[in-house]
Amino acid sequence: MEKLSRTPFDSPVAQLLCAEIQAEYVRRYGDGDQTVLEAGDFDPPNGDFLVAYDESGEPLGCGGWRAHEEDAEMKRVYVREHARRRGLARRLVAAVEASAAAAGRRRVILETGPRQPEAVAMYGAMGYLPVTPFGHYAAADGSIHLGKELRSERTAGV
Repeated sequence: MEKLSRTPFDSPVAQLLCAEIQAEYVRRYGDGDQTVLEAGDFDPPNGDFLVAYDESGEPLGCGGWRAHEEDAEMKRVYVREHARRRGLARRLVAAVEASAAAAGRRRVILETGPRQPEAVAMYGAMGYLPVTPFGHYAAADGSIHLGKELRSERTAGV
C-alpha cells in the first residue's frame, strides 16, 4: 500500500514529480502549465502538498492545494505512468480534499484540459462539477474548470 506524506513543494522529490507532469503537459498540449506557483503557496495552513511513496520509498505521484480566496485550488495531481490504474490518483485527490477541509476551505476548485480525458472522467466520478472559470486559463479555449463542495467540521452540522 502506498504511503502519502506531506512534502514541501520546493523539495527535490516534489520538484522532480512536477517536472514530470510538466513534460506530460508538453506531450499533450505542446507547452507546460504556465500558472505561476510559488513554493510558499503550498505551506500549511494555506496549502498542502502530498507525495505518494511505494513500500520501497520510490515516489509514485503527488498533488496539492493552495488558497484561492475561500477555496482550495488543487494543483499538480500526477501519478507516474507505471503506477497508474491502481486508484492512486483518487487517493491523492481524496487526501487533498481532506487537507483542504481540515483547513476550513469550503470547496476545491481546479482547472484541467480536454487532452486529459482520464483526469476529466475521474473528477466527474468524484463529484466535481463545472465552476466559473478562474486563474491563468480562465479565458483559454477548451480549459475545463471544476469544483467540489467540501464537508468540513464547520459545515458538517449544516
